[in-house]
Amino acid sequence: MSDSLAAASAAAGPVAELALMGDLTRPARLAVSELLSWPQHRAQVSFDCATSGIQQHRFTGPFLHDVLVSAGPAFDPARRKDRLRFLIAVRGADGHRALLSWAEIDPDFGRAQVLLAVTIDGTPLDRAGPQLVLPQDRCGARYISGIEAIRVDGGYTVWA
Repeated sequence: MSDSLAAASAAAGPVAELALMGDLTRPARLAVSELLSWPQHRAQVSFDCATSGIQQHRFTGPFLHDVLVSAGPAFDPARRKDRLRFLIAVRGADGHRALLSWAEIDPDFGRAQVLLAVTIDGTPLDRAGPQLVLPQDRCGARYISGIEAIRVDGGYTVWA
């Protein structure tokens, strides 16, 4: 477990919330307890961490795709390719950031089973906040702990 995750878990205080924002018809603020209402999936992962070597953990949580679809991404559902222009920016409470494409998590394209983990090794993440888990990644750089915001963006300008 990262030092920032351990510190956030140990700190007394309010339950962490995740803000879903951007090009969504139903932006929301969600606590870990609310993420439990989606179907829960498990991932046993191993990844290389630059600061502490090989990490092995068990995570549970809903798929990122399911949570974002419920927030109503503002793409045209009749045009499958319209989804391909959307980016997903994830920010942790410690300032760590990662970027994914919608195509990575979309079942019609990359189908990556990215989790918004609500537990790590059986420990609830209520106080620390959810963790981004990318089981397909060999490197742990996109495993963002204590997620405070996810922004969906389809409005960047196209190259001329």
